[in-house]
Amino acid sequence: MEFFERLKQGLEKTRKGIVERIDSVLKVFKRIDEDLFDEIEEILITSDIGVNTTNKIINELRETVKKNKIENPAEIKKLLKKIISDLLGDSNREFDVSSTPAVITIVGVNGVGKTTSIGKIANSYVKEGKKVLIAAADTFRAAAIDQLDIWAKRAHADIIKNKEGTDPTAIIFDAINAAKARKTDILICDTAGRLHTKKNLMNELEKMHRIINRELPDSSKQTLLVLDATTGQNAITQAKMFNEISSIDGIILTKLDGTAKGGIVIAIMADLKIPVKYICIGEQIDDLKPFIKDEFINALFD
Repeated sequence: MEFFERLKQGLEKTRKGIVERIDSVLKVFKRIDEDLFDEIEEILITSDIGVNTTNKIINELRETVKKNKIENPAEIKKLLKKIISDLLGDSNREFDVSSTPAVITIVGVNGVGKTTSIGKIANSYVKEGKKVLIAAADTFRAAAIDQLDIWAKRAHADIIKNKEGTDPTAIIFDAINAAKARKTDILICDTAGRLHTKKNLMNELEKMHRIINRELPDSSKQTLLVLDATTGQNAITQAKMFNEISSIDGIILTKLDGTAKGGIVIAIMADLKIPVKYICIGEQIDDLKPFIKDEFINALFD
């Protein structure tokens, strides 16, 4: 319940940008007509839900209203809540960590909260009693290695690191061997946030995945993309790019508590069909939690 209340607080700006604006519009209209649909459409688009997803929502809303002969505008909010909930699908499937070491590869551009997210995920698994090892394979920034080392200590997780400029795949290889020797449960691999070109980034990630698959053929593996919720539609662009480079299994959405652009959750899951796995609503080590659709919808609408 404590986290749900914090989630409601974190989504306050988003709720004001979407739900409270819809509430204001519904009070004005005495009947459901095209002008009302246009007003709702504008609210959704300007709340970073995006054009494609908004079109899906409005079309479904029109059909539902027509099919059920709904005339009272007050019913619209309840319909929107259900339509958006259905669009989000089911993202609550837990990552299978039974085949150890299970590997989580973290990708994302610099500045989105990648390092802190790794520390927070490591912390959550350590609290479950898992043995966690972090591979500091973003060797293109010295600060990235130092920052990750600090977060590893906070999370009470082991770390494999080397100096700036070391071949990232060599770090991954060393981390895999260490994970095997130490009987590690979870291996979390950091990656470069930016290389000179998209092709370089693609080649680097491909090499990492190749080594992981070769050395740990039977281990569970997932790749998570870290996105900053405050960037709105730019997060969609990043998700599309990284999904081309490396098949993304899920999203970690950071800084959700500091933005009115929380509608991006809906756009990512409905338009890109990539589940949001974790959300971050603060800067402390325990402030990253698994994304639960019903909690998100209820915090947004109720």
